[in-house]
Amino acid sequence: MRIRRPTQAGAFYSADAESLRAQIESCFLHEFGPRKIPEVEKRKLETTVGLICPHAGYIYSGPVAANAFYELSVDGKPDTVVLLGPNHTGYGSALAVMNQGIWRTPLGDVEIDSEVANELARETKILDVDELAHRYEHSIEVQLPFLQYLFASTFKIVPICFQMQDLSSANEIGKALVEVLAERNAVIIASSDFTHYESQAMASRKDKSALEAVLAMDPEKFIANIERENVTACGIGPIATLITAAKGLLATEARLLSYKTSGDITGDTSSVVGYAAVSFRK
Repeated sequence: MRIRRPTQAGAFYSADAESLRAQIESCFLHEFGPRKIPEVEKRKLETTVGLICPHAGYIYSGPVAANAFYELSVDGKPDTVVLLGPNHTGYGSALAVMNQGIWRTPLGDVEIDSEVANELARETKILDVDELAHRYEHSIEVQLPFLQYLFASTFKIVPICFQMQDLSSANEIGKALVEVLAERNAVIIASSDFTHYESQAMASRKDKSALEAVLAMDPEKFIANIERENVTACGIGPIATLITAAKGLLATEARLLSYKTSGDITGDTSSVVGYAAVSFRK
């Protein structure tokens, strides 16, 4: 069986299972998090269609991410989680899905949902089945320990890595997600950080513009605002794809759960990275 081994254990998050669980709990209890440990509802998902989550080291973005995962936990348990992440490494295909094997973290193994992955590849025509794009990429990996903390290994994943982040590709993959997931108990997570390495004031202004379009559930406006304001968000394609899919899956609202920057954590506001947690709900 193909095993995608962790590349960020001991870096972005703890490499020891017990320490990692404690680290995740500290994110939930943090003043920038939901400030409580989630109690997972055992039912199928009722209203949550998708989430935007950051993917920096847990010490920086973990509390913001915890708000999104808390929102998911109180809604129910997904059978399949589609994980959309940007390709930071440049390896592999421009739009790449893995369709077999497992992803391993210190908290155990999660199986790829081969059926959904293969259906998406057939539906879109632009997704390549490619493991190399995922081998060293962190944006999807860092979502898994939070999901495993909540749901153990009772869910499957479909990882999709975006090196090409144009509106046309996002629309096509988003529409394919609607076709494939419409009758499934699934959630879509778009992994992205927002403005990189600008002052706190500048990052907050730029990210507000991008998030206004996200909350309006308008992918065209989102891309336009990103380009107009030169917002250095890394997961533009994943977010635009999620917006398109969420609308097709009958989401009626997008809600900003949290927005912070690395400067809010470190106190250094001269050069920050922006982090947002957003939920899309029916």
